[in-house]
Amino acid sequence: MSRGIATIQRIDRGIAMGVALAASCALAIAVGASFWQVLGRFVFEAPSVWSEALTRLALVWMVLLGCSVALRRGAFVAIDLAKVLTSGRVRRSIELVTLLSCLTLFATLFWFGWEVASRVRFQQMAGLNISMSWGYAALPVGAVFAMLGSIVHFIQAGKGEPS
Repeated sequence: MSRGIATIQRIDRGIAMGVALAASCALAIAVGASFWQVLGRFVFEAPSVWSEALTRLALVWMVLLGCSVALRRGAFVAIDLAKVLTSGRVRRSIELVTLLSCLTLFATLFWFGWEVASRVRFQQMAGLNISMSWGYAALPVGAVFAMLGSIVHFIQAGKGEPS
């Protein structure tokens, strides 16, 4: 039983690291594309047609993937006063309500994100000439990782482990 839990924790850490790496890469892409846009516009006097769209796309992916990392670490604003003033079952009940609220939000985000990504799959993103689905796919993908991050944080908080 202990080996199974250790394996699951190792897989979870790998997923978390991969998501954090992907969010970091998205940030690097956004910075690079923005830098190129400024260079093109003000230094070369030839604005780029793709850099603004790529920056926007990378930032959306970064935020939605980074949300999972923040949830996993408990870095989002929480009901801190209620947690400080309570303990035991009351505190755990507050954490459970928070988890269920997050899961409801992210399930809704997944559903509508999937619907929108499916609807716009034949439209092209201006400047990049790729399907608009690539931008909207960040919603369901980010929602799945955010749900996972919320669940992991809830479990860790129940065991008294640091986030």
